[in-house]
Amino acid sequence: MLRNREYRMVLLIMSVISLIAVAIAAMISTVAVLLIIISSVLLIGCCVVFTRWRYREIEKLSGYLRQIIGGDYSLDVRDNQEGELSILKNEIYKVTLMLSEQSSLLQHDKDKLTNAISDISHQLKTPLTSMTMLADLLSDTDLPAEKRTEFTHNIRTQLERIGWLVSSLLKFSKIDAGTAQFKHSQVAVDMLIQKSLVPVLIPMDIKEQSLSIEGEQNVSFMGDLNWTTEAIINILKNCVEHTGVGGKISISYHENALFTQIIIADIGKGIPKGDLPYIFKRFYKGKNASEESVGIGLALAHSIITSQHGAIDVRSEIGKGTEFVIKFYKQVI
Repeated sequence: MLRNREYRMVLLIMSVISLIAVAIAAMISTVAVLLIIISSVLLIGCCVVFTRWRYREIEKLSGYLRQIIGGDYSLDVRDNQEGELSILKNEIYKVTLMLSEQSSLLQHDKDKLTNAISDISHQLKTPLTSMTMLADLLSDTDLPAEKRTEFTHNIRTQLERIGWLVSSLLKFSKIDAGTAQFKHSQVAVDMLIQKSLVPVLIPMDIKEQSLSIEGEQNVSFMGDLNWTTEAIINILKNCVEHTGVGGKISISYHENALFTQIIIADIGKGIPKGDLPYIFKRFYKGKNASEESVGIGLALAHSIITSQHGAIDVRSEIGKGTEFVIKFYKQVI
């Protein structure tokens, strides 16, 4: 303890005060001198014992902090006693909990990033391998013109697939990172539906699928038109893809005091019951998924809708079709 400057200062001051008191007492009587000496020794002794205990407690806290710095967040230094040291212990415990949570979040983000990179690598590997093989075939000078045209078309298709995949993953990363800017404005559902249908009208026409829309013009919700359009497009693409030639896709919507609901249904082949719990999971491909499917469209739709405090559910029956139920709530509890 003597290495501590403040401790030496306290001892020096108390000793000086005691000596002055003894000197004054000497002018009074011998008994007074003895009383002053005994009182001074007891006071200095108590001060030494108390200071020593306090420094031990501080030393323990220093040890705790060293363990926390070393990454050990399992310490529990909570103290229900009164006093500054107890307050300090409780504050250290709070900081330990906060650091532990931050460490868990960092580890979670690290695992998420690793998985995302792994998924992206896996998804890009197939089209890149395909394009490499096609490029090798195109380098053959004796390749017929028809085959050259076919291979070039296939390369273009793979490039479009990579472009779509990268674009979708960028949107995912924005949503995951919380940097996606979702507007909170009035969205008219009829406008949303009409805008979402544009990219799927040609595929529907090719498959001769019919479309029915049912809903009142004044139905709306608070959200972001562009992002929600992206979500609806992905759901419609899924419906078109899994509905056969001549099939039917229906869209209905309504609004009540609690939420605005949009239902998109098809009469396609349906989703197996075992796939339903995972249908919105990123890169999940169900049993009825096509070879071209990446398993990202419905996951992106789910992320967009839930990021706007909405909810999406799916009901499906093999051979009868699938129904996506989307709700945008008026208030978030």
